[in-house]
Parts: sequence; C-alpha cells; structure tokens
Amino acid sequence: MSLLVVGLSHRSAPVSVLERASLSADAQLKLVQDTVAAEPAAEAAVLATCNRIELYADVDKFHAGVAELSTLLAQHSGVGLEELTPYLYVHYEDRAVHHLFSVACGLDSMVVGEGQILGQIKDALARAQDLHTAGRLLNDLFQQALRVGKRAHSETGIDRAGQSLVTFGLEQLAAGADVRTWAEGKKALVIGAGSMSSLAAATLARSGVAEIVVANRTFERAERLAQILSEGDDTDVLARAVPMDAVPAELTRADVAVSCTGATGLVLTADAVATAVEGRTGVPAAEPAGVRAGEGAGPTGVPEAAETPLQGAGADENCPLDLSSVPSGFSVMGEAAVAGMDAATLEQHGAWAASGTTVDRPRETGRPAAEADAALITALAATATRVGRIPERRRPEPVAEVPRPQPVLFLLDLAMPRDVDAAVHRLAGVRLVDIESLADASADAPMAADVDMVRRIVADEVAAFGAAQRAAHITPTVVALRSMAADVVAGEIARLEGRLPGLDDKHRAEITQTVKRVVDKLLHAPTVRVKQLAAEPGGAGYADALRTLFDLDPETVASVSRAENSTEKNRGPA
Repeated sequence: MSLLVVGLSHRSAPVSVLERASLSADAQLKLVQDTVAAEPAAEAAVLATCNRIELYADVDKFHAGVAELSTLLAQHSGVGLEELTPYLYVHYEDRAVHHLFSVACGLDSMVVGEGQILGQIKDALARAQDLHTAGRLLNDLFQQALRVGKRAHSETGIDRAGQSLVTFGLEQLAAGADVRTWAEGKKALVIGAGSMSSLAAATLARSGVAEIVVANRTFERAERLAQILSEGDDTDVLARAVPMDAVPAELTRADVAVSCTGATGLVLTADAVATAVEGRTGVPAAEPAGVRAGEGAGPTGVPEAAETPLQGAGADENCPLDLSSVPSGFSVMGEAAVAGMDAATLEQHGAWAASGTTVDRPRETGRPAAEADAALITALAATATRVGRIPERRRPEPVAEVPRPQPVLFLLDLAMPRDVDAAVHRLAGVRLVDIESLADASADAPMAADVDMVRRIVADEVAAFGAAQRAAHITPTVVALRSMAADVVAGEIARLEGRLPGLDDKHRAEITQTVKRVVDKLLHAPTVRVKQLAAEPGGAGYADALRTLFDLDPETVASVSRAENSTEKNRGPA
C-alpha cells in the first residue's frame, strides 16, 4: 500500500488562501484525470469542501508523488507552488488512512463532530468511480471511511460535540439566542440550490422561519428545492423559487439570507446589501460614525482600541514637569514622564503626586552632587512609600465603542470562495457571518468527552484496515499459487490418461478428485498461515517469499492483481 494525501485545510491555511485555492467542479475532474496520467500515481480522488482541498493517490514513489501532487494542486488551484507549499500537509500510508478516518468522523472539521463530511466523502468517491480513477485501494479506503464515520456517530455522542456548519452559522447569527426563537416568523432567502444550500433551507424550515425563497441560476433546481420544502411533513413553511435576477428585490424583503453558490465572483456586493437595507428601513446602511473603511475598524466594524491622549495642563495643574516634553500615550503620573529627570525634579514630582503641591527644595550647597542626588532620591522613595505605590506606566485605555444599531438583515455566507463582500461587515444594520468568522468562533468551541471515544475507534479501524490491506496484498500470489497447482493436477491427469487409455469416466473423475483434494490439503495450511502473517506489521515480505519458494511467474501474479483492480474500479459507494 502506498497511499499518499497532499492537501490544505482550515487548520493549515488562512481562509484567504483556501478561498483562492478553491476548485470548481470542472477543475476537480481535471485534477483527478491529470493525477492518474502522471507517472507516480495509479489511482486518484479529490476531497474538496468549503474548508479543505485534499488529493488522495496510490503512488509507487513517495518523494516523486509528493512533488507531483503538490505541483498539480498548485496548477489547478491557480495559486503559485511557492506560495501554496507552506500551507500544504502530507500524510503517507497508515497516517493517510488515519487522517481520512478522522475527517470522516468529523474530528478534523471546523465544527467538531459535524456529519456533512460523510456526504462529501461519498461524492468524492462517486466522482473517482465515474472517472475510473478509483482502484482497489481508494475504493476500499473511502468505503471504509464511510463505515467508520457512521460507526462513530452511532456508537458515541460525537453529535453532541458539534453540528453542521449551517447550524453553527445560524447560532452565530442568533448571537447567543435560541435559534428557534430567533428564526421564528422570519423571511429567509437561500441563494443556491446545491447540497449545502439545501441543508441550509431545510434547517431554516425546521427552525421555524415563515417563508423561504430559493434563488438559483438554474431555475428548475430552485423550483425542485422549493417544492421539497413545501411538501415536507415536519414543517409548514411557505417556499417559492425565483430567478437569480430577483435576488436584489428579495433581499429587501428578507430578514435572513444564506448564500452558498459555486460562483467565482461576488454574489452580493456591499452596495447591493446597503441598498437592500435602505429599502427595508429607509435609512442608508452607512458605516458607524467614527469608523472609516480600512481605518480603525476590525472585521466586525468595531473601532480598534486607541491610546488615551496625554492629560492637558489643566488636569495636571502645578505639575513641575514640562508637559510638552512628555511622551504621548502615558499619564504624567507614570514612570515614562519622570524618566531622565534630575533628582531635585524627581522629588518635586513625587511630592506633587502625593499632595498635588510642588516642593521647592533647592540643591544643598557644599555637598557633593552624588550625595545630594542620593538624598533627594531617598526623599522621593519615602514619598512613594507614604503614598503606597510607585509611579507606574498606565496601559492605553480603549475609546468607547461606537454603538451599532440592531441588525435588520442577517447574512450567512457558506461559500468558498466567498459569495458576500467582506466589506458588508462594516455596514450598520447588517450582521454577516462567513467562513472566516466561523473559523474564529469554532476555535473556542469546547470539545466533547466523546471525542476520545471516537479517536479510539479511529485507531482500531486504522489497524484493521492496514491488516486487511496487507492480507489483500498477498492474495494475488496465493491465487497464482493455486492456479499453478491446478495446472500441475491437470497435466498429471492428462499423463495418466495417456498411460491408461482404457480408464473409464467414473474412475478418471474419482482419481482427478482425489489428486485435487491432496493438493488442496497440502496448500491449505500454508496459504491460510501466510495470509495471517502478511496481515501483521512487516508482513509484506511473505508474498516475495511465497513467489520465490514456489518459483511463481511474476507476470502471472501481476495479471491476477490487474484483474482484481479492474473489477474494483466500478464498485458503487457504500
């Protein structure tokens, strides 16, 4: 087994890189085809979601495989190889199996425990099967990953650790409120009719929205999704379909909009969203006062913390220091204000800080400067002791946050690359949750105790899969051995017939059956035992030993393996 995976995800790359590297459906197909056409790879499959792009392949050379797969990912994503390489991760053989099984269980998802990934893995396998790029290894791997994911969800409480990206996104829109309470009676607009958009629409319907409008470039798909929603037994939501050019008007009516399309450009610009909000409220959706685009605003439009300006002379009356020479950003009571002052001034400042009055204590004459400074510093220390503190630097104090109006439009952008302009974050009256903000929010999500149970399941399944693959590796050799034994039996029966031409059919059949039973009994124990040994770690050498001991033709073994592989390429997903 030479399984190799090269990829990047939300754990290894920033959202901006994932967004640029995202693959269209056509690009995914071309990438798989080019991978199997490359010399190191015999099989290939692509797993591409909104927060990961992974290329799986069966390769015969590790280093050449890594170089080739990395280059192909860069070419088809449009991101230069030098720029992409720092964000790529590589897993090989058992580690690659462990990675995919963990992904299938939701352990590597942005929202831990989410189950959507199982459908995406199933789709990736189906695409590879349609293109005939999935042989025995990838068929076994992906189908086993689906079984492991289902086992994790049925045997543990991993579902409690997280939820779908859609549900998590709606929770972020609700900002801590109960989603059903927040969604009740709202009008929703769903842009797109793919699997993620369909899930979003179904989730909104179950959450209690009053109306769902579906917009899609292919109007028939929008109609089909709207019909499914309307006919659902578990909801009574009103659903209808509209063409994409109706989105601006529908956005004005909507309370919440979810967008997840395959578009390469923006679906909703900041201007379009601002127009929709103004159409709802009659008030322009401008940026909050005091915040300008790109200046002093964070991703949510809240002004960044600013340093407190230096207190003016009016606030520090009679201070013995020259305020104009004090560095800005600090209180004149702090250590930065007194740095570099002579001892006499230091004492004056200490007395002023304690009582608000200045001390006019001229330098004593007839005493060395060092002694005079020491005495004055001692006096300053005494003042600090009496006050009970040492002048210290004050941290900059943030300015008061500019209040934002309550949102009248909620936007959830689940697309990669993004459908909604990031500048919408700065619009008043709008709350936007996108992949980037979901990644930030999920970083602080608590891990469920069931995650440990799932990790144990993954470890057990990886060991079992490795054993099965090692055992399967020797199967062509065993088949070739039994085929050779059958040929020997047939040859010896033919020789017997030449020596005993009068042998009747009954006796010939009995002799043939007896010889076959002898051969089967002789081969049974060695072939069963060699499969068991081959399944253990380090058992790959038993196939070579079997070929050597019985002088098996390598081409015969290879032909058996090719025949098995050709039947595996068209197996349907589990």
